[in-house]
Amino acid sequence: MPKTGVFHLDLSRPKAAWGIFMKWIKFMIKTITDAEDLIISTLYDIGLEGAQIEDKIPLTPLEKEQMFVDILPDGPKDDGIAYLSFFVEENDECPVDTEEMTAKIRRELDGLREFMDVGEGSIMVSETEDIDWINNWKQFFHQFYIDDLLVIPSWEEVKAEDRDKKILHIDPGTAFGTGMHETTQLCIRQLKKHITPETVLLDVGTGSGILAIISLMYGIKHVVGTDLDPCAMEAVRENMEANQIAPERFEMMIGNLITDKTVQDKVGYGKYDIVVANILADVLVPLTPVIVSQLKPGGVYITSGIIDDKEQTVRDAVEAAGFELLEVTYQGEWVSVTARKPE
Repeated sequence: MPKTGVFHLDLSRPKAAWGIFMKWIKFMIKTITDAEDLIISTLYDIGLEGAQIEDKIPLTPLEKEQMFVDILPDGPKDDGIAYLSFFVEENDECPVDTEEMTAKIRRELDGLREFMDVGEGSIMVSETEDIDWINNWKQFFHQFYIDDLLVIPSWEEVKAEDRDKKILHIDPGTAFGTGMHETTQLCIRQLKKHITPETVLLDVGTGSGILAIISLMYGIKHVVGTDLDPCAMEAVRENMEANQIAPERFEMMIGNLITDKTVQDKVGYGKYDIVVANILADVLVPLTPVIVSQLKPGGVYITSGIIDDKEQTVRDAVEAAGFELLEVTYQGEWVSVTARKPE
């Protein structure tokens, strides 16, 4: 029986629920059930957050409860095959380059093949309109805690007992994260250990701006964010407004910090107390020697997005760049490496 995962779609603009038909690009991957979770987690980092999962694994009691059913007819025998479908909104502001996205997905699948079986790994691309679940999916995303921080979407009320807590207001989007992923939570915990009221932060691969915004909420001085995706500009702007972050505290840039000298110059050298990069290991390796120049002496480098099999690869890159390893932390299959630039 098909299972449906959480759909993280941006409802900040009117869509089908308001009588407007939207176009969506669907990327369907044929894989195996054992690889479902890891593929979904890996594809978060290339802008595919949320998945529709179709397989023949029987529903769990919790899944039945969420579907308001107790007894379901017997389904076909589990054959180990799974189909993962990701939906990306197609619009004039942020057009979808299907060839580029398909190539990114294929690269990620090829990377996973180095240490696990992902099955066939074929990718099918199609276009659809006015997906039925757009009007109903909010039931799957609810407020949650990251330690003492409450993360809440716009359609839920803050409970009376939570009004004195730190609260991050953020809605799921088509391309960027909400804080639910383990790698984001690892970074948040490391940031809280090292930030001060005088911290100037560089957030590489900013996405929704969640790490930068949380750091500002906890009282740091200033953030510069970089991302390859132009859509990050609007995502950051909306999330800053939702959390009442003054525009002058967060400067956002689009470009490749690894290869573009113009971006490196604009970001600046020797001016950051902390650099955080929640990016896949294969990107962290070439990024790390660049970051050395951006950090102040004694500055802290926080990384995540590292699947556990890639931990040593990132540790080697950090040490080769001259950093002092401070701490390695873990959550699920994911790793965060924190290091310091020598004084």
